[in-house]
Amino acid sequence: MRPAAIYAKPTDQAQPELLALLHGQWRVATRALMLLLSLQGWSAAAIAELLDYHPRTVRRWIRRFDGEGVAGLADRPRSGRPRLGSRRLGQRIRRLLGLPRAWTVPLLYCYRDRPAMSLRTLHRRVGEVAAWRRPRLVAKGDPDHDQRCAEVRQAIAALPRGAVVLAEDETHINLLPWVRSTWIVKGTRQRVMTPGSNQRRSIFGAVDLASGRWWYLVCRKAVSATFIAFLEQIIAAYPDASKIAMVCDNVIIHHSKAVQAWLATHPQVCVLLGARYSPHDNPVERVWGALKAYLANSPTQTLAGRLRQVHAFFRHRTSKQMLQTAAPQSSPWLPDGYGHNFQEAA
Repeated sequence: MRPAAIYAKPTDQAQPELLALLHGQWRVATRALMLLLSLQGWSAAAIAELLDYHPRTVRRWIRRFDGEGVAGLADRPRSGRPRLGSRRLGQRIRRLLGLPRAWTVPLLYCYRDRPAMSLRTLHRRVGEVAAWRRPRLVAKGDPDHDQRCAEVRQAIAALPRGAVVLAEDETHINLLPWVRSTWIVKGTRQRVMTPGSNQRRSIFGAVDLASGRWWYLVCRKAVSATFIAFLEQIIAAYPDASKIAMVCDNVIIHHSKAVQAWLATHPQVCVLLGARYSPHDNPVERVWGALKAYLANSPTQTLAGRLRQVHAFFRHRTSKQMLQTAAPQSSPWLPDGYGHNFQEAA
């Protein structure tokens, strides 16, 4: 039995809409259709009548296909209206943005002696060479940075077999939540409740630069006494280590008189001080960054709830994950070939 014949329903808008698509959005496909019909023996006039083109247009695309092949069906570059502003406008914008200032498009417009273009056009030209973002505060740095790092590497290389090297740092956890940018449904505004008055706790943290094992201690305040308590925790964690080297920054609690007196009675522990004002040298800083990103926009009503979040963050991360987060291979503290291939481990 022959199937029933099916035809598109004719309407007043169907054919004009289809022809508009063939002349606009799908014009390259229309040119290919012209050539397919021509290869089937259709004349240029018949093709033009079907697709609502002029016969000269159909012949032009047939000749271009014969001369250039399928590549000739694409649109060729067209010469439009010349861009506003000289070719060196981008270079002048770069020079201005190199000066320390809170630059905005209106301010750039004034400093460029009000060029003959709209603020919207200038905004587009600025977006070609710059991005809207916050500057980064950078510490002044240690003039003896390279020497200090070389001394730390030499001290680590001279450690006896069975020694353990850890990177240590401190941070502070607030009851008031950190607020960071996030995706929010349009037309709404996410609200982060505050518990009222702020409370703070300090955290000592240390990562084993070879295995990724993580140790931390929550205390009320980061002082010499709590740092000594953290060192005693590390000694208990490595009872068989021939030497425990703790690499720290130059905060006073790391080399105070009380700490020096304690180290004198515990020769198996040595504290190595890195360069001053160089937080990016310390792998633990990246762990703190991940922790605070985990805590951002998540308020708690009590400090105990905030500390439970901290414990959960560390409890759900393996030693390998901590090693990946800390990325010790990027620290200038370690000598070449220390521990194992960090890049492979990460």
